Amino acid sequence: MLLYYMNLPWHFYLMASIYVIAGLMHFIRPKLYMRILPGYLPGHKLLVILSGLVEIILGTALCFSGTKNAAIYGIIIMLTFFLPVHVHMLFDKKAAMGLPKWVLIARIPLQFILMYWAYLYL
Repeated sequence: MLLYYMNLPWHFYLMASIYVIAGLMHFIRPKLYMRILPGYLPGHKLLVILSGLVEIILGTALCFSGTKNAAIYGIIIMLTFFLPVHVHMLFDKKAAMGLPKWVLIARIPLQFILMYWAYLYL
């Protein structure tokens, strides 16, 4: 059965909401996301749209029992693909958006923390 009530802690649904909101932001502020993409990646606008859709779909899929585990694996894979963007932001002044160096450095281990957070619900 695809749907049944999942009695998961509030922070699980917080995580799901964060991914949906982050995905929506790709459509609200697309230029911000295009600016942080490395130059070697083609089709920045398409990548921003696709990554936003993926975040929305995965965040929503977390909320259904039949898709929860697949969504968790999808989030871990997605965050792995986002790692080069965070490294790029660390070394490219334009992509860094004026953020302090410590914030840019902290974002890299944060990706692994987010992966682990998702993994906890398998």
